[in-house]
Amino acid sequence: MNEELRGLASMATKKLLKICGIVILLIFSLALIKTKLLPYYKFKNYIPKNGDLIFQSLPQNDLVLAIEGISESPYSHCGIVVYKNSSWMVLEAIGHVKYTPLYEWVQRGRKEAFSVYRLKGNKDLKPFIAEAAKFLGKPYDSRYRLDDEKIYCSELIYKSYVKSNKVKLGKLKALGDMPWEAYKKTIRKYENGPPPLERLMITPKNLSLAPELELFYKQNYD
Repeated sequence: MNEELRGLASMATKKLLKICGIVILLIFSLALIKTKLLPYYKFKNYIPKNGDLIFQSLPQNDLVLAIEGISESPYSHCGIVVYKNSSWMVLEAIGHVKYTPLYEWVQRGRKEAFSVYRLKGNKDLKPFIAEAAKFLGKPYDSRYRLDDEKIYCSELIYKSYVKSNKVKLGKLKALGDMPWEAYKKTIRKYENGPPPLERLMITPKNLSLAPELELFYKQNYD
């Protein structure tokens, strides 16, 4: 009887080990898909390069609608593509300045649409990326001022490029020179006061129009 029980226990142990092996293999496969295969699916034909500027349409809320409406563009967010710790990341200002895995960044956008602009010529972009990294941890500026206390997405790129290359990337534009009237309520909400019509800002759209940039890749935008 003891012999029979030992045999049954041995069979049960083997089955349990087999099940554990299958579970471990499944977990490993899912991790592989998430970290290796999913990013390639998200990028499709995009081959990242350090210093690429990447633009997207964020999930809609009142602030996003105002950014896109006032700038007359689908671009409501942008960041810098950086190769860091053996992974492609986006250095961005959203919530605060931080690194976000590139495939997660793409997944966040509406329809997972994104556009990539690349600087013309063969510039050394390490100083540009290094300047941008100095802003890590800075809170997001929903009032879109050009001081260094808080910072917004296109401001991060604009300031970092000016500091590293002594050249302005894109043109600053006053709020009053853009079609802001339809978004007066939203502006007052975030400004906690009247619209600052004289305030200069760099929108994602105006950044993308810089003559130093060329459109390199576009996905899921009509």
